[in-house]
Amino acid sequence: MNYLSLENITKTFGDRKILDAISIGVDQGQKIALVGVNGSGKSTLLKIITGVEKQDAGDVVFRNDIAVRSLVQNPKFETNQTVLDAVFDNDDEALRLLNRYQKVMLKAERGDYDDKEMQTVIERIDALNAWDQESQVKQILGKLGLKDLEADVSKLSGGQQKRVAMAQVLIQRPDLLILDEPTNHLDIDSIEWLEGYLSQANMALILVTHDRYFLEKVTNEIVELEQGKLYRYKGDYGHFLEKKAERHESEASSIEKAQNLYRKELDWIRRQPKARGTKAKYRVDAFEETKSKAFSGAKTTGMELGATASRQGKKVLEIEKISHGFGDKKLIDNFSYVFPRKDRVGIVGANGSGKTTFLRLLVGDLEANEGSIDLGQTTKIGYYRQQELRFNDAQTVIEFAKEIAEFVEYGKGQSIPVSQFLTRFLFPPEVQYKPIGKLSGGEKRRLQLLKILIKSPNFLILDEPTNDLDLITLNTLENFLENFEGCLVLVSHDRYFVDKLVDHLFVFDGQGDIRDYNGNYTDWRLEEVAAKDAPKPKIVEKPAAPAPKKEQRKISYKEKLEFDTIEKEMAKLEAQKAVLNEKIIGGSTNHEELTEWATELERINNDLEEKEMRWLELSEYM
Repeated sequence: MNYLSLENITKTFGDRKILDAISIGVDQGQKIALVGVNGSGKSTLLKIITGVEKQDAGDVVFRNDIAVRSLVQNPKFETNQTVLDAVFDNDDEALRLLNRYQKVMLKAERGDYDDKEMQTVIERIDALNAWDQESQVKQILGKLGLKDLEADVSKLSGGQQKRVAMAQVLIQRPDLLILDEPTNHLDIDSIEWLEGYLSQANMALILVTHDRYFLEKVTNEIVELEQGKLYRYKGDYGHFLEKKAERHESEASSIEKAQNLYRKELDWIRRQPKARGTKAKYRVDAFEETKSKAFSGAKTTGMELGATASRQGKKVLEIEKISHGFGDKKLIDNFSYVFPRKDRVGIVGANGSGKTTFLRLLVGDLEANEGSIDLGQTTKIGYYRQQELRFNDAQTVIEFAKEIAEFVEYGKGQSIPVSQFLTRFLFPPEVQYKPIGKLSGGEKRRLQLLKILIKSPNFLILDEPTNDLDLITLNTLENFLENFEGCLVLVSHDRYFVDKLVDHLFVFDGQGDIRDYNGNYTDWRLEEVAAKDAPKPKIVEKPAAPAPKKEQRKISYKEKLEFDTIEKEMAKLEAQKAVLNEKIIGGSTNHEELTEWATELERINNDLEEKEMRWLELSEYM
């Protein structure tokens, strides 16, 4: 069943054609990842599909009877709107009732219980059979970390607003969902949950993401935008890379043949008498077509970075018993560490656990409440901040770069002009003289990164460097960092990026403890899951004297319904757990498959524990 058809969509900005008569259809259950270099038109295409921007030509046609929802990178909310009202901002009757139910529950928690209103809401939800939806709403809000439902959304951080917007579109259970960088501003736990939710949901999906693990697990087709054209690849990310390489190899061969023919035809054209008007028209037309093909190859298919790190002395950076926090919240407690040369550290932990605070202490933006940080004399720090750099939009790219350096160190004792370095950083000459204000969000992020690398630091601190970068830039940045001779400290929710680049982790627990874990993210995550699944020793306690009997209250109709439902759900979860345990015991050569099983097992165990506690609580009143 077709949900969406794009027919000959064309869009031009100035003299640059971003989308060139592209066509594609999206069917029920199809999950498409849209990829391409920054500035290739991914976000523009999403804006055209969602009606935010108008195409120059072509048609966007949706099936009439489907619900379509979208999540843009910077969602907007009304002033004074609570999280609860924002999440349930919809005309659907069931969602309005669930919003009212949540508000009644919040009032009850404050001691303002209205039994009559509660009974009315429960009866209406019963009539609509919406309790399954209510359970799903609670799960979505919990997994996205939305706890203060009465907070003013307009006063939340950008990351928290993104979570509210995500909850809003998921709760509405659309037939077609459109997401632009959904993993930005989510912590790793939330990303893993969203990954599982979307991969299992019976909906069509179009998304732009730089997260390759997310892309691999959620999507079943990859669509690439390149020089205004659209290329489709059925299958996963690995298949896409293989087929893309084959396409480029084939195109390169065709272009080489066209260039050879072009040289011959050019010689023929030049040898004809200038005054003669009887040149074979078909030869002239064919010459122009050959010329177009001969120079049709992409100007930049990747970037090669070779900036060297400054020479590093014996002493790099030493941390001596530092402690830091804000108010009663202690984020770092008595932590010491000596960085050796070429150290590669990943930093993981929930949002708010102190990761960015730690980075700010390292660079001197903050002074530790206790302890000291001693920087080596030759240590030269390059710090990429999560916050977007403020640019002078009227300044050109080349002017911005030349303010930093005219030449960039390259190799041993060599240097190249900064304009050449820009070209290798996917800023070709025609873009170098473009005002920064006309760059895409991803191109500005790349320019922010360039500002750091151009100074040849020997101690790189990167705070979420993958946000808004395209996959080609990410691949090349990874290659650069793999060969980087200095120290690397990396905070990233991109698990693939962390796995590829770090040797060990600093794990922040949010209570002040920082654990130095020897291994990458996947190693640590598997160990965490295994630890949670390990059987806990039974503690036999001396039976206490029987407490005086309390007057037993009667169970409500809703609680009786919940009790019966929980028993059935627990049985299903136990069956799912048994299947997963069999798979894990049987083993697999696929590392990602093992990770997926372990993550799913953790989720099932957590669900079982919650339901068992609630079952025991309700059973006391039966």
